[in-house]
Amino acid sequence: MNEFRLSKRLETVASFIPKGATLADIGSDHAYLPCYAYLHGYIIKAVAGEVADGPLRSAKQQVEKAGLSHIISVRKGDGLAVIAPGEVDCITIAGMGGTLIANILEAGKNKLSGVKRLILQPNVGADIVRKWMMSNDWELIAERILKEDGRIYEVLVAEKGDGKKPYVNMKAELLLGPFLLKEKNDVFLEKWRHELEQWKRIVRQLAEKGETESALAKKRELEEKIKLVEEALQ
Repeated sequence: MNEFRLSKRLETVASFIPKGATLADIGSDHAYLPCYAYLHGYIIKAVAGEVADGPLRSAKQQVEKAGLSHIISVRKGDGLAVIAPGEVDCITIAGMGGTLIANILEAGKNKLSGVKRLILQPNVGADIVRKWMMSNDWELIAERILKEDGRIYEVLVAEKGDGKKPYVNMKAELLLGPFLLKEKNDVFLEKWRHELEQWKRIVRQLAEKGETESALAKKRELEEKIKLVEEALQ
């Protein structure tokens, strides 16, 4: 992977960046994504944000090596602290947990004015990101699910609008993704069959453990999810 060739996961993220965007890539790691996005004509300017020193150094080196220091500003900071309100119109956050992504967006809400598009790739907990979008008037406009090196990833794309718009069967679609559920491709089916197996195993273990209050609550929560997913997969 380098500034010319991204992983399938990051290439999918990049494919949703609108032409001519000013980008903030949060948790940019090696800054491969903004470098690639500029070299492929997606963006005119970018901010690459990193909170950790190691990745920050890697990002700076990468941007210098690509000769893009005048285009991509590498900055140290937590989440959206690296940008000013109105500075960018597209934000990418890839390769973190859904809870962390939602927390970053929540903490940096005042930085989202002027942002037209969010492209988010949670490693887990995509439903948490969908719930945040819905509560904050970001309309989910596209989703992708893909498998790379044995791992399954989801990419969520949102624009300012009616957060509830894509949802018909709210509970199931927040969990599974309204667009992904319609498409039901092989990777989607693989992911959710695997999740079902895991959940059923945990439910059996909880049943064996006995009836403590917390075990019962966990069991009920999982049984509800199992029912939702089984109905959706039929």
